[in-house]
Amino acid sequence: MENGSKNSELEAEIFYPKGLQSIVNLFGSLPEQERRDALVSYADQARKWEPKEGETFNLEDIRKDEECTDTVGVFLKVGDQERATFRVMLGPQVQTLTRAMTAILCRGLEHSTVTEILKVPSDFVPKIVGGELIRLRSQTVYYVLTRMKGICKVYLDRRRAAFTP
Repeated sequence: MENGSKNSELEAEIFYPKGLQSIVNLFGSLPEQERRDALVSYADQARKWEPKEGETFNLEDIRKDEECTDTVGVFLKVGDQERATFRVMLGPQVQTLTRAMTAILCRGLEHSTVTEILKVPSDFVPKIVGGELIRLRSQTVYYVLTRMKGICKVYLDRRRAAFTP
């Protein structure tokens, strides 16, 4: 069993950006109650990742989807070497778990390249959230990751189109 978990960790490091891997490792070491407490703590940090006045972005995607209880705005800024920074605006009705995943993803994916973000598999989510919450809130926990990947894909598609004669 130990060899299996070692291999899984090594494989995960290949796919997860460094910041996200650190968060996955932290949550993986916590018992269930501490994991939930950590999720609430991350949820409380979600406002830190809202757009700041005067910030400019390459793309903005603000909408209310069926999968979410309120409007969510995803803002993408791409810097040197295609490194991404996300800002996310959450409506007041957005659930705690979505707020937590927002803060986790903004922090964990910060300064990753757009291409790296598109390659991130969603299998890290149960490692952070835990099996019970995944069963209860299966759509919610993947929502923000799906939106972030979507805006990265649009960015790359537009960039390719701009360079195609």
